[in-house]
Amino acid sequence: MADGSYRFQQGAGHYFYQQQNQQAHQTRHPHQRNGSPVNNSRLAFNPSTDTPSPNRSPGTHSPAHNTYGMYGQNAHQQNQHVMLNGGPNRNRYQMQMNLGKPFQHQAHQHQTHHQNAQHHGDGGHSGHGGNFGNHQHNMSSGTLSNNAPHFTPNHLQNGTPSSVHSQPHKPNEHWQEQLRLASQSREMNLVHYHARSKVPGAGSAAGTKKEDDKGDRTRTIDGKDTGAWLWAALDFGGQGLKILAPALFNYCWLDKLYINNNKLTYLPPAIGRLRNLKELDLSNNELTDLPAEIGMLCNLRRLYLFYNQLEMLPYEVGSLYQLEMLGIEGNPLNEDLKSIIMENTSADLIRYLREQADVPEPPNDRPWVSLDETPVDITDQSRFLVLSYNILCEKYATQVTYGYTPSSALAWEHRREVVLGELRDRQPDIMCLQEIDQESYQEYFRAALAIDDYRGVFWPKSRAQTMAEKEAKFVDGCATFYKNSKYILLDKQLIEFARHAINRPDMKGEHDIFNRVMPRDDIAVATFLEDRATGARLIVVNVHIFWNPVFKDVKVVQVAILMEHIIALAEKYTKWPPCKDKELFRFSTGGKDGEEKAPMEPGPSMTYSSGADIPLVMCGDFNSTPDSGVYDLIAHGSLSNSHSDLANRNYGNFTRDGMTHPFQLKSSYANMGELAFTNYAPNFIGVIDYIWYSTNSLVNTGLLGEIDKDYLQRVPGFPNYHFPSDHLALQAEFVTKTRKEKKVVEADFGSQRDRRQQ
Repeated sequence: MADGSYRFQQGAGHYFYQQQNQQAHQTRHPHQRNGSPVNNSRLAFNPSTDTPSPNRSPGTHSPAHNTYGMYGQNAHQQNQHVMLNGGPNRNRYQMQMNLGKPFQHQAHQHQTHHQNAQHHGDGGHSGHGGNFGNHQHNMSSGTLSNNAPHFTPNHLQNGTPSSVHSQPHKPNEHWQEQLRLASQSREMNLVHYHARSKVPGAGSAAGTKKEDDKGDRTRTIDGKDTGAWLWAALDFGGQGLKILAPALFNYCWLDKLYINNNKLTYLPPAIGRLRNLKELDLSNNELTDLPAEIGMLCNLRRLYLFYNQLEMLPYEVGSLYQLEMLGIEGNPLNEDLKSIIMENTSADLIRYLREQADVPEPPNDRPWVSLDETPVDITDQSRFLVLSYNILCEKYATQVTYGYTPSSALAWEHRREVVLGELRDRQPDIMCLQEIDQESYQEYFRAALAIDDYRGVFWPKSRAQTMAEKEAKFVDGCATFYKNSKYILLDKQLIEFARHAINRPDMKGEHDIFNRVMPRDDIAVATFLEDRATGARLIVVNVHIFWNPVFKDVKVVQVAILMEHIIALAEKYTKWPPCKDKELFRFSTGGKDGEEKAPMEPGPSMTYSSGADIPLVMCGDFNSTPDSGVYDLIAHGSLSNSHSDLANRNYGNFTRDGMTHPFQLKSSYANMGELAFTNYAPNFIGVIDYIWYSTNSLVNTGLLGEIDKDYLQRVPGFPNYHFPSDHLALQAEFVTKTRKEKKVVEADFGSQRDRRQQ
């Protein structure tokens, strides 16, 4: 994603190398949640007898409507949140929740404090930051250490802030705010048991979706309409619960969940499924520990654990990089651990846990999926492997964007080694890399992969042409590597979408071209290869499409320009002369025990009558999901000028006549129903990377499969120690179809003529 975790905000290798420690954090602005309504005569929810509906959104006619005991028949509408049995008076609700001006004033004061703290938080963390930077992960004989995954006093010997031992505690404003919230939480323990539910008002089914909603989709954090749920908060506070119903964790669209003032001794690991939560209150229970899956809740801003029995925190809490307030007062936590918050902020404790955590166990290898397709004259020489991988450019991999990733796992020195290890392990014949900068290509990957028989073609994004060499080397682009022993490079081309758009006569004068397409410097790299052994030729396209989800029209235009350019190149390549010098080795090579081995005998260059007949593979980060106009255009060969992604904008012939191309293209992973995701981050999990191939000339015979699902249960997002990018590497195996020459058969009707004459 270079394009950052903001790609969809409306939204593999298995190696470990020496880590480089670097620290970064960010401090947020805490908000408070105050008291609960005292008078509530509604029936309590009994988890042992009341079973929620299996549906995500129980409605008024659903069996779950009454069994939960919280979706009352007489609910009255108060915007989107209502107090059942608490009366419809909105002011009364605000008064009882203490959300009036005093709350706003305190929040403003505290926010100001954290703005100042954030100013000192980056770039070495100023002041206290250096105290956290000396931890090293222990390794012995290449084996990863796997200590207990919880923070205990024994872990405090190294890496603990020196101020913990050398200075008395000096509570700051952050800790004073924590004490205030803890005291407020304690006072709530004196009220009668009751439950509160924020649900839609009268006339709408509780928990139902809008009519235009399709599918069972999870909301993303920052605005993409993937659920449009009518309610997003649940409150079981003061209900006396001892267990939580499993169906609660199916409501993965929730952003607020209050389970305070109960009798819980155990929090189910399924809590990790509620990945959209921004506020979770577990105060005044009897919890003795937290599940490691709590680290999946990367979008939490407030986590209140006041007055439980927690003696330790799991290291996975370190993934909660957006946490503004971690409420720990009232727990028998180790004083050294507690002092980190007392003298600094919650963010410092979160960062400390993240950086001190041991490297987790790697996942199982991704399986190889063999596709059941009828082989067409398959020979070993006609097989080839293609890999596509957005490796996450160094300059985009910041702690601000990927705050859930330990600094040592985010360090480029570590990540590039993991990327290189995977490329060497996969051993593709052709690999297409996106988000690789000039310096990394020239000084690292090009030389390292040359040892493995690879040659490469690279172009940076267009902006590099206007920059000094010193700055241009950090501009990312697309690199295509190929096995030199297998392929000859016949031609290479750079495709700049903005330049081709502005030079089209039909688009001159179009404001949308100047304002939306021109400022984007995305590119594609096309290479024309010939197989030394078979003579078969192949067009390989490596592309990175613009990332921003607001610019769907730009993505469609970029792909339409790409397809037009490929059409022109393919027609040009039908006239490409035969390759006469294809021998790789001039001398015989040694075999086993000194046995001489004859050099490979190259085959004649194939010819093609039309551009669509030349095998075509198109790889890249298209930043477009399977329901997009980009996908439709490539897969179906055409796109209407009225497609919604174009948003009634003007792009010359594209929006006047529509878009078409003659290639019969299919996503290779569509043969297994597409992967569950190719991009994995807390605020977006989806498919945006593809390997397309021409079905008339190639057969897809195998694919690199899914990631171990059990491993993902505790991984909130990539990159991490085992996956160096937020994207997955895709790999597909193809076989070139053998063309059958048409034989001219002369008909012989002689004997029939003789019979007629008789």
